[in-house]
This record gives sequence, structure tokens and C-alpha cells, in this order.
Amino acid sequence: MVAIGSAALPLRRSESLMEEDRSHKRGRKKMGMSRKPEKQGRSFDANVSKNVSGRGSNRESYSVPQTSVVRKTVDPETTKYFSEIANLFESNEIDMEERSSLCSNALEETRGKELELATDYIISHTLQTLVEGCEVDCLCAFLRSCAKNFPLIATDRSGSHVAESAIRSLSKHLQESDAYAVIEDTLNTICKVIVKNPVDLMCDCYGSHVLRSLLSLFKGVPLDSAEFRMRKSSSALSERFHFKAPRSDVDVSPNVIPGFPDLLKFLVSGMLKCARNNIKTLQVDQYSSLVLQTALKLLAGDEEELLQIIPVLIGCTREDIVEENSIKPTIVRDVLGLMKETAFSHLMEVVLEVAPEVLYNGIFSKIFRNSLFELSSHHCGNFVIQALISHTKDQGQMELLWEELGSNFKDLLKMGRSGVIASLIAASQRLHIYEHKCCQALATAVHSSNESTTCIVPRILFLDSYFNCEDKSNWNWPSGVKMHVMGSLILQEVFRFHIEFIQPFITSITSITADNVLEAAKDAGGARVIEAFLSSDASAKLKRRLVMRLRGHFGELSLHSSGSFTVEKCFTAGNISQREGIVSELVAVRSELWNTKQGPHLMRKLDVDGFAARPDQWRSRQESKQSTFRDFSATFGSSETKPSNNSETEQSKKSSFLSDDYKKKSKVGKTVDHHQASPAPFLSTTTGFKRKPKEKGQSSKKFARASVDEDVSNVKNNKSKKRRHSEDVLSKSPKKLKA
Repeated sequence: MVAIGSAALPLRRSESLMEEDRSHKRGRKKMGMSRKPEKQGRSFDANVSKNVSGRGSNRESYSVPQTSVVRKTVDPETTKYFSEIANLFESNEIDMEERSSLCSNALEETRGKELELATDYIISHTLQTLVEGCEVDCLCAFLRSCAKNFPLIATDRSGSHVAESAIRSLSKHLQESDAYAVIEDTLNTICKVIVKNPVDLMCDCYGSHVLRSLLSLFKGVPLDSAEFRMRKSSSALSERFHFKAPRSDVDVSPNVIPGFPDLLKFLVSGMLKCARNNIKTLQVDQYSSLVLQTALKLLAGDEEELLQIIPVLIGCTREDIVEENSIKPTIVRDVLGLMKETAFSHLMEVVLEVAPEVLYNGIFSKIFRNSLFELSSHHCGNFVIQALISHTKDQGQMELLWEELGSNFKDLLKMGRSGVIASLIAASQRLHIYEHKCCQALATAVHSSNESTTCIVPRILFLDSYFNCEDKSNWNWPSGVKMHVMGSLILQEVFRFHIEFIQPFITSITSITADNVLEAAKDAGGARVIEAFLSSDASAKLKRRLVMRLRGHFGELSLHSSGSFTVEKCFTAGNISQREGIVSELVAVRSELWNTKQGPHLMRKLDVDGFAARPDQWRSRQESKQSTFRDFSATFGSSETKPSNNSETEQSKKSSFLSDDYKKKSKVGKTVDHHQASPAPFLSTTTGFKRKPKEKGQSSKKFARASVDEDVSNVKNNKSKKRRHSEDVLSKSPKKLKA
């Protein structure tokens, strides 16, 4: 029998977990969870040992004590009935207006047999289609009927898909005004069953996914939101280093569905009660870690709930963290050891992200203090330290971080813990403290006092290559090697500092040869470093020196998705002759540019067609814009022209381009050239691109029409046949066959 098409199936557990593994970049072993046919009559036995750390830990395996349940086989008549239902859906021999009624009627035939049907590999596919297409009353009746077996269904490889399809269907029905009460009652029934023993679901690869779906539904958050599915590494890094606002502020707001806040607290409190007795298991189990991470993210902002949950997850009391008394040394030692476990390190990152300030401060001072370098050196613990640094609240905490880590930049880079360095630099820039010292420590880590500063930027761009080289004094730019992602992020953050702090980095990047600048511009990470420099406080003369190194290659770069950003930044930083040279090179590749995603925007922004048609007018407009900008700069001034001997903090506050007088005169800003706007990439604010105008010879295709009378006749005949066929299938219900 052919199963229902994959379009009707939800995301497989294996796909979701592997997506999360990639986003964390921890190298966790991917789990094979594909659905395979199973013999009927199998047993549900949760007493299966598994590695709880996910990283080959020597800890003892954990097994969930649960009575083995034998699933009954599905009788042949019922199997035949659902096979015909599946064939009916696949053949499209049913109208949409009859589909809901057919799903509801067929779903009623599962009464009393939900467990064996939902866990049958073949029939479960059909059952997914039924729960997705039936009326809300019938769906709720199905879930209430199988509530006592819901944990067994959710922890089965086939049944978990049925359970999750039902949850998604409930989410859609919540848009109906009169469906909320019946759905709430149904979910309440299921929750009462789950909280009796939530550890079975939390520690199961399938059940944990279903449980996370339920939590998201209770919060009113779509299941594909950032809280439910882990973010991609690039997005997480951008947020951690404050290149953009957290995605949680973006993803949760639109299309929020009605939630069940009381049920959310009821289910979380049930898990919390379980956690008190099974905390050592839940702390190191990779699946329960995902459930707890989801719960914490969904409760972000609810300080009272978090004040209750987080201490339990750490293994201490609220008073231990918040009040003056210290945490027992044995507890601190255990928690520090747990941070070296994959599952708990992920969990602790989220704890630090959502913890109320009073909890964060207590955790920082009572657990992490005097252990920062040790954890930073560990392949799991360093991610926790990155999260700790990224959520540092004040300069006092930054001073403690600097005290333990400030002198270890070189050692951390040697060990491959560049993420810790990047987090420190970002926190320094955000809190306006130790900015100069951070830049000095970074420069000293990659070059000695007897070497030229010109080597600093290349070595950071290729951190692994440099630190793995035995003869570092003779290290050279490795042609054709991908640039270090974290190294490029570090340099992007460095070029956001005030010019007085980054002189060695400016000297280094402007000393790179033309060939190497071109190679950097073609690399995604290297291109962003060049863009960061061109947006920095460096002088216009030094920026134009770098722009000159790319002359003759702007057309080639503009055809690359990342290189187009660099071309735009070079245009903005260049003088009139450089701008003209850039546009001249783009004119030569106009036809190719129109066929790229970024090309139309670049063509409009630089007015390439205007230059090709009337170069004199184009040049006049550019001169007018630069003249306006010079007048504006002379009137309101720039911090570069005002030397000062103030402290680092005061200097960094003066680094903005606009003076206080200008900020009081908001209307003046309207005269500034839009080319001198914020350095944010243009794709971050652009919703789409216009297509290239069609040639005159192009026209839409014409299609031949069939006779209207003939179409109407065919539709009527097909409807009549479909209706008779569906009535025949329903008349063969197992109940009627037995009668």
C-alpha cells in the first residue's frame, strides 16, 4: 500500500535534532531516528540504556523505570478500512467540502484502539491526515479518549508524529472563536496524565519533541519559532556579539496564537516537582535538556517563575543564590563539573540568558568566580563562559572577568577558544570599559614587540593556520584557505572601537597587499572585515587607500552575494574619481548584475544606468552630495578633530559622528546624503528587489481555452463519482462489518 505523501507529515525528529546540533556547533553525535516498519505486537519498554551526556561520557547510563506494555495487533478489517481511507485521500477523489466530514467519521472508528493504530507504522500516516483534517470537536474527543495512553503514543517513533500532528491541528483550530474552551479542557486532561511521570517524556528522543510542542502551544508561540527550534549559529553569534537585536524579539511577536498560561505553569511546575527528585538525571540528559531549555525560553520575563525553576536546575535553593549566604562548596564543585557536560552546558547557556538580574548576579559571584579560565579552557565550558560574558550586567562584573581572563588572550587563542575573546571584546565595547586594554591584549596575542604591526590582521583572519604553524615567525598569508569565522567576527568588533584604540589594526589592514585584499573581499568573513573598516572611525585617506587596492575588480566582486556589500561600502568611502571608477566597472557587467539577487539594488544605489547614459550629470550629482556632506561635517564637527585626554569611557562616548547640538536639530539630518547612513548591510532593511525591465519583444504566453460547457459537465460527473466512492468506503466501517 502506498503511504500518504510526505507533504502531510510533520518534521521528523531526526531532522529537528540534527538542525539543533548544527546550530550549537558542539559536534554532538547525530541520532538516527528514521521511521522504519516494525512488527506488530512489539512491546513498549523504556528500560533502554543510553549515554546521558551525548559526548561519550563515563557517567553511568540512565534508564527510566516503567512497566513494559504490549501493544495489541490491529485486526485485518480495521487495517483494510484505513487502507481504503488512505487510498481515497491519495487519489484526490474527494472534494474539500467533504474532506472534513470524512476525517471526522473515520477518526471515530479509532475509539478504544488509539494506541495500536497510532503506533502502527502504516496506519499512523493515515491517522496524521485525519487529525489534521477533522473538526475540532472530533479531534478533542480523539485526544481525550487516548489521554491515558498519550505518553506511550508520544514516546513511539510512529505515534509521536500523530501526537505532534494533533498538536499542530489544535494550534490551527485556536483561531476559531468558539474552540478555545474545548481545546483547553482537552489539554488539561492530557497534562494531568503527563505530570504523573514527566521524566519518561523528557528523557525520550521522541517524547521530548512532543513535550516541547505542547509547551510552545501553551505559550501561544508558533512551533517553528526561535524558542522551539534552536537558532542557526550565524544568527546566535550575531546576537551574542550585539551585531543585531535578539531574534526572540522578532519571532514571537507576529502571528501569535492564543495561549494557555495556566496550563504552561501547571506543566512546568509538574516537571519541576519531578526535577527535584531526578535532578541528577535531567541535568545530563540531552533530551530533557532541550525540554528545559524550551521551558526557560518560553518563561523569559516571568521573574517569579524563573526564580523558582533556575535554582532547582542548578541543584541549590533560591536563598543560596539570592541572599548573602554562600552556596555549599560541594554544590559549586558539582555545577562546575556539569558545565563540562554537553547537555548541561547548553542548559546553562539558556539559564544565563533568561535569568533575572538578582539570580544572574548571584550565579556570577558564587559559582563562576575564580573558575573562569578553567571553564574557558574546556571545549564545552567555554560556551557557557561566552554566554556569561555576553549577559554581563555592569562594569563591576567586567572588572572581575578581566581580572581572570585579561592576561590569557594568547593562551585562549592557542586552545581554539576564540569565542571567549570575541565575547570579552564585545562586552568591553558595550559597557565602555577596558576598550584600549582589550585591543592591546588582542594585538599582543598575535605578534611580539619586535615584529611589525602589519601582521596583526592577517593572523587574526587565519587564527587556526597561524597558531598551528610551528615556525610562527615565518608564517605567511595562506592563499586559498577559508578565513576564520570567529577571527573575522573579532575584527568586525574591533573596528567598532574608537580610532585611538585601534591604530595597530588600522595600520595592519591598510598594509595588506592588493592580491590579499582581493582574496579577503571574496571571502564572506574577510569581506565583512573590510566593510567594518570602511565604516570605522579611520580617516577617509586610509579608507581610500584600501579602496584603491580593489581597483579593476569591482565588477567581479559585484557579482558575488557578499562582495556586492563590499562594493557598496567602497563606493561610499571613495572620492569622486574612485566612485566613477567603480561605476565604470559595473557598467561592463550590467547584464549579469540584473540576474543576481543583489544586483538590481546595487544598480539603483550607485545609479549605474544614470552614469552610462549621462556621465557628466552623474558626476555633478555626486559632487553636490559630497559638498553637502563636507558642509555638514564642518558645521557640526567630528570627534576625530577634537583630541582629548579624557578617560576611555569619555572618549568612547565622543566617538559618535554627530554632536549634541545636532541631535537637538533633527530636521538638519534630512539634508545628509543617504550614502552616509548607518553601516548596516542593505539587505537587512530591504524587503525585495525589482526585476530587470522586460525587453520590448517579450510578451505573456497565450493559452488555449476549452469549452465552458464541457468543463462544467466534467466537473459535475467527477463530483458525483467521488461522492458515491466516499459513501462506499464509509459504509464499510469495521463496526458495520462486524455487525
